[in-house]
Amino acid sequence: MNGVNGVNGTTGSTGSTGRQGPPFSRRDLIGAGLGAALLTAAGAGVAQAAAGTARAGARTAQPAGASAQPAGASARAAGAFARHRAQVFLAATMDAYPDHGPIRLAQSYSDEAGLFSTAFTYDNALAILALLATRTADGRERAIQLGDALLYAQQHDPVHDDGRLRQGYNVGPYTFYDGSRQPDGFVRADGSVNVGTQFGFTGTAVGDMAWAGIALSALARRTGERRFLGGAVRIGEWIERNGRTDEPLGGYKFGVNGADEKLPFTSTEHNTDLLCLFGLLARLTGDRVWEARRARAEAFVMRMWEPDGGFFYTGTNDGVSVNKSPIPEDTQTWTHLALDSRTHARSLDWAARELAVLDHAGRRNSTVPAGQSYDGVTFSSASLLADEDAPIADSQPKPDRNGVWFEGTAHLSLALRERRRRGDEARARRLLDSIERAQDLLGGGQTVGGRALPERAGVVSASSPLDTGFGFGYYPYRHVGATAWYLMAAVRSNPLRV
Repeated sequence: MNGVNGVNGTTGSTGSTGRQGPPFSRRDLIGAGLGAALLTAAGAGVAQAAAGTARAGARTAQPAGASAQPAGASARAAGAFARHRAQVFLAATMDAYPDHGPIRLAQSYSDEAGLFSTAFTYDNALAILALLATRTADGRERAIQLGDALLYAQQHDPVHDDGRLRQGYNVGPYTFYDGSRQPDGFVRADGSVNVGTQFGFTGTAVGDMAWAGIALSALARRTGERRFLGGAVRIGEWIERNGRTDEPLGGYKFGVNGADEKLPFTSTEHNTDLLCLFGLLARLTGDRVWEARRARAEAFVMRMWEPDGGFFYTGTNDGVSVNKSPIPEDTQTWTHLALDSRTHARSLDWAARELAVLDHAGRRNSTVPAGQSYDGVTFSSASLLADEDAPIADSQPKPDRNGVWFEGTAHLSLALRERRRRGDEARARRLLDSIERAQDLLGGGQTVGGRALPERAGVVSASSPLDTGFGFGYYPYRHVGATAWYLMAAVRSNPLRV
C-alpha cells in the first residue's frame, strides 16, 4: 500500500514505516499522511469458555510438538474443537478491558505485537462475520455488540459526523513508548470514541469502510434491526462521496488520510469489497443506484485482470496506469469469493502455485520451533524475494521468505471450497490443517490487555516474520483477523457473496 511499489488493501497488520520503536499497521500510512508514510482475559463468559477448553485440553494432552487434537476423535470432532477455541479467542479479545464500559471493540493483536489496545475496524468487521458464521447464541450476541460499537463510532467521532469510521481505535488504557499515558477505553469521558492517534490510525480507507458495511449488512439481515442497515447505508454514501473517481481506470479511490486529504491510489482489493457491499445495499434497500455503483467497482476490477498469467494486478497509483508489481494474494482469492467467475477462477491456481510456502525450523530466519512445519501462502510475489539480511524495520526481526500468512491461507482455503473443482476440497483441507496446527502450537503464553489468553486459542498472523513487499510485515502474534478468516473457512461461510 505505498505509492512507490504498489497499492493494496486493508487487512490489519503489524508492520513498520521504518521509524524506531513499535511495529505499525499499514493503516499508519494513511493516518500519518502519504508523504511521511513513504519516507519513512477475559470476563466471566470467556473464563467459562476458556475453562471448558482447558478441560478438553487436559483430556487430550499430547507430547510436546505434537498436534493437540482429541485422541481418537473423528476429524469432525477435532475441527469442532479447533473452531471452539477460535471463538474463545475472539471473546477474550472483546472482554480484555472489563472496567471500561459495555461498548467495546476487540483488540486486534495480542499485547506482544506492540500495538497496545488497538482495535482495527477491518478486524472487528471480520469478527462480526465470523461470529455470525458460528451460528451460536453467544456468537450472535457478541456480533451484535461489535456492530453496535461500530455504529457508536460512526455517531460519536470526535471530529466528523459524516458516517466515516477510522482505521483503528484504542479500547483500553496503556502507557505509550514515550511514557505518555493513554487512560481511556473505547468511549472517552465526553462520550466520543477513542481514535488511535498514538499510532496515526486516524485516516479512513474505503476497504475498511466496505468491510464494516458488509458486517453491518449481515447483522441487518440476521437480526432484522434497521439500525444496522442505516449504518451500512451511511458507509456506502461516504464511499460514493469520497471514493468515486472519473479517472481513466475508474472505480473507487483508496480513501483519506488523517488530515482528510484524498489519497491517489485505487485498489483492486477495495473495489472487490465494494462488489459485495454495494450488492448487499441494492438488495436490502431496493434502491437501484447501488447496482450502478457496484457496476463501476466491478469494471475497475476487470481492468486489473491479466489473462495471460491468470491473475489480478494490485491496482493503480495514479488512475491511469496499472501497477504490475508486487502481486498480492488477496486480490486473487477475494475476487473469486465476490465474483464466482469461471473465467477468472484461475486466479486461485496462480495464488496456490506462485505464492506457496513451507515454513520450518531449518529455514534461515524461521521462528518455527524444531519439529514443526506449516504450509500455506505468503502475502505477495515480493514476499518471496524479501531481503533476509535486513529487518523489515528497525527493532524488528529479519523476515523469512517462507513465512506462512495464515489470514491469506484461510481465505484461499475458503475460495477453493467455494470453487469445488476436482481436488479443491483436499487442497483446502490441507491448508486448514496447517492453520489448526498453528493454533495449537504457535503463539503460546501471549496476553491481551495484560491478561493471559486461553492457551491454544487464536491463530497467529504469520508462522514467522514475513515482509509483505508493501512496506510492512506480519509476525507470529495471535490475531483477530487471521482467526476470523479461519473460522469462516472452516464453516464454509463466504462473507463476500451477495
